Amino acid sequence: MRACFVTGTDTEIGKTLVSSALLHLLGQRGARTLGIKPIASGAVDVEGRLHNEDVDALARHSSLRPNPETLTPYLFKPAAAPHILAEQAGIELDPTLIKTTVQTAAEQADYAIVEGVGGFMLPLGQGRTGVDLAQALHLPVVLVVGLRLGALNHALLTAQAIRASGLNLLGWVANHMDPNMSYAQENLQTLHDYLPGPCLGVIPRLNATTLDDRIQQAAHYLRSPWEDKD
Repeated sequence: MRACFVTGTDTEIGKTLVSSALLHLLGQRGARTLGIKPIASGAVDVEGRLHNEDVDALARHSSLRPNPETLTPYLFKPAAAPHILAEQAGIELDPTLIKTTVQTAAEQADYAIVEGVGGFMLPLGQGRTGVDLAQALHLPVVLVVGLRLGALNHALLTAQAIRASGLNLLGWVANHMDPNMSYAQENLQTLHDYLPGPCLGVIPRLNATTLDDRIQQAAHYLRSPWEDKD
């Protein structure tokens, strides 16, 4: 089983888009795939069960279909920072529990994509951040860089934090966020020059109206992080 941890330079930067697109890409090749988002906030109640858009997208583009509750042990209804919601609920976001959840869920998969929450160093409470989660999982990291003003600083700081945590940057994906960004190509070249690890794709502004259609479009611009190893 091959697996990676997908993080981003910020929240709402395209982690779910990239994670689901990688699942779609690998699934088209006949692989058994599973997308996992252990922590999620922002959900609606549908027939007595909470649904989060990101969690559901990962499930739709996975070829394996385990019980959804086993993939997201921490799912909160309000759209807010998870550590705040966990404190209000009187619970702890436990990286060790998440590691066990991921390992158990991914046993039958050829490829598992684990999507983080927020940016790489989002606080998780108890003095922990997303770094502690990534280190507990001990998976190579795919970094999603949102191409917009400030992208270079955010990308280099995040890459530095990934390396300082002792994890391997498996590759990075540039996702065009701002259609009017000045010097977008020059910024992209700077990312090529400065970021360690290969570029796994550059996703343009997508014109599809639904998330699933955007995911399928995005898959055309990506390559598997394990392409050279398969």
